[in-house]
This record gives sequence, C-alpha cells and structure tokens, in this order.
Amino acid sequence: MADLLRSRPDGPARFRQLLEGGGPVLLPGCYDALGARLIEQAGFDAVYMTGFGTSASLLGRPDVGLLGLSEMVDNARRIVAATDLPVIADADTGYGNQLNVIRTVQAYEQAGVAGIHIEDQVLPKRCGHMEGKEVVSQAEFSAKIAAAVEARANPDFVVIARTDARAPHGLDAALARAGAAREAGADMLFVEALVDDAELRKVASELDDMPLLFNWVEGGKTPPLTLQEIADLGFAMVIMPLSTLLAATKAMEAVLRRIKIDGTPANVVGDLPTFSAFTDTIGLPEIVELEQRFGA
Repeated sequence: MADLLRSRPDGPARFRQLLEGGGPVLLPGCYDALGARLIEQAGFDAVYMTGFGTSASLLGRPDVGLLGLSEMVDNARRIVAATDLPVIADADTGYGNQLNVIRTVQAYEQAGVAGIHIEDQVLPKRCGHMEGKEVVSQAEFSAKIAAAVEARANPDFVVIARTDARAPHGLDAALARAGAAREAGADMLFVEALVDDAELRKVASELDDMPLLFNWVEGGKTPPLTLQEIADLGFAMVIMPLSTLLAATKAMEAVLRRIKIDGTPANVVGDLPTFSAFTDTIGLPEIVELEQRFGA
C-alpha cells in the first residue's frame, strides 16, 4: 500500500512485467483514490481509472466529453498517489489534435500513470457503449497514436490505441484502424464495443500479433465472457470499469432509503464497516505513527 514517505514503484515497468506474465491482467475500475486503495487491498495487480466513473463521480453526469485534460489528470494523480499498483487511465480522445495529444501524454506521465488509452472519436466524445458515436479519419487517428508514442519520456509507458469505429463503420473498418494504429507504434489495441462472440474471435485472430484489451462493461454491448474464455481468445488485459461505481451507487441508494424512512442510520450501522475499520483502510495507523515519530 502507498505510504506517505515511501517512493512509488516504477508503474510503467511494473505493468510491462505484468503483461509478460502469461495470463490476462485484471484491472478493476476506480474513480477515486479510495477505490484504488480498495482494489489494492483486494489483491489485484493493477488499477484502471475509468473516465465514465470519473465523470459520474466528479460531475454527476454521463461520459459525454464534459471533463477536460486537467480534471482527468488531477484525478489520475490522486489515484496514483493512493496505491503502489500501476494505474492505466482513460485519456479519451487526447483532448484535441496531435499537439494536444503530446501534452496529454506528458501530463499523464508526469502524474505517474503506467499508460493510457486514446480513442478515435470526434469531440465531444461519448462512452463507447452509448449510441451516436462518430470517429475522426483513420489518418488522423494514426497520427495521434504516433504523436503519443513519440511524446512519452519513459519507453515503458503504455500507449493503448482504442478505436470506436465498429459502431459507425463496421468491424472491418475497426480492424483496419487497429492495424494502422499498430503501424503507428501503439503498444496495445482496443477495439471497442464488439457485439458478439464471432466479432471477438475475429479481432483476436486478425490482431493476434499484438496485446489486446477486453472491455468488460457491465451491461454493455460486448458479451460477458468468463475469464477463461477471455484468456483462450488471447486478450492480454481486462478492464472492468463500472463494477465499483455501480456497487457503490446501489449501496448508497439503499442506505439513504433506510435513513429517509427511519430518520437515523441506526438500522443500517450493523451492515457498514466500523469507523475504526474504515480509518484503518484509509491509512490512519500510518498517520499516527508519523505523528509520533515527528512530534506533529
């Protein structure tokens, strides 16, 4: 767990090692620093910063391009500081043209993330499993990926090329864009919102020379495969962007309904973590030890 006085591990190098480990790397999504700590405490090896969850938590609004670079990077920086695990972050479209992409990569890298994915949607973008997406030209997308690769200071920083072309232009167009992104230097490919097993198998077959990302969107367009099925297809990385967000939302709705009925939390306290257990979760023992050490 990330201590206040301990230097952070090299996130990009650590994530590269995970990718070489043989099985798909599982990255539950988080939208804040607390979620990142909980993911680490649960025993996972890496964290995914979800753009959908970041928009929902910071704005209470859907993922339709309302957040900008600074807001997303600030959230990533807080998440990185809360965990020793490598963090992969959503970087949307790169927030502009190729020059903007250069700044985007530099900002995320300075924030300490291990890698980002950049998509080919036009601005304002939409969540990949929503309707009404549009994409930029294949040439512009390839140029953005090339700019991202050139912009990184650490060669281990992972550049993931995400194409949303499947919905507006079909699977063959999406595969062509993924191939072009591979030629532009992407480290991993992410073909978003595949709709059935046949499409998943085709992507896995035609892009089998590259690490591939599987987006396990709860209730989304892509079939909910088991981990073994995903591994058999050869995907290198699985993100689960919404599980913690949806679980937290359901739990908060339930406890708020009970408090509204009863007028107090008395009847829900037994179902919640104790105050002491929660302060342990967020690192109070370390704070107490540092106060004693330095007389704060």
